[in-house]
Amino acid sequence: MDPNFKRSVVLLTDHQEEGTVGFILNQRSTLILSDLVPEFAGVALPVYIGGPVATDTLHFIHRCYDRLNDGQEVAKGIYWGGNFEALKVLLLTGSIEPAEIKFFIGYSGWSEGQLKLELEENTWMVSDRFHADVVFSDNEEELWREAVINLGPRYAHISNFPKDPNMN
Repeated sequence: MDPNFKRSVVLLTDHQEEGTVGFILNQRSTLILSDLVPEFAGVALPVYIGGPVATDTLHFIHRCYDRLNDGQEVAKGIYWGGNFEALKVLLLTGSIEPAEIKFFIGYSGWSEGQLKLELEENTWMVSDRFHADVVFSDNEEELWREAVINLGPRYAHISNFPKDPNMN
């Protein structure tokens, strides 16, 4: 398995015939938003590593469409992207809570047919049983455990595996 995806939870945000885009939800970087965007001085929101593709790009998902009035809905109540100027105003006025938004550098991407092949090879465990509270959790390890438990009883035991299988 690609080490970029070890114990990762990926939210797929766009799936087309040409390929698929998603973001790793539980790999926090050492950066905060103001480190990357000078206009957000004082905004100490964490930035996550969305994946190994285009790591010089910044993306965000949110659940504040009622205030941002923009974004592509990727799951019930979860939106990708939006109006950056409106976002700036909301962040600088403290109108967005940390549990409503996540920022990512880079993304996870699959070319045409690549993800389908990986799914056929059982490289990934797939679930549509999640909710926004899990997606926007800031506890990376708990997010992974919750995602595994949500796969159902067949997989629940995996949630107790140590990070290093040699330590078992």
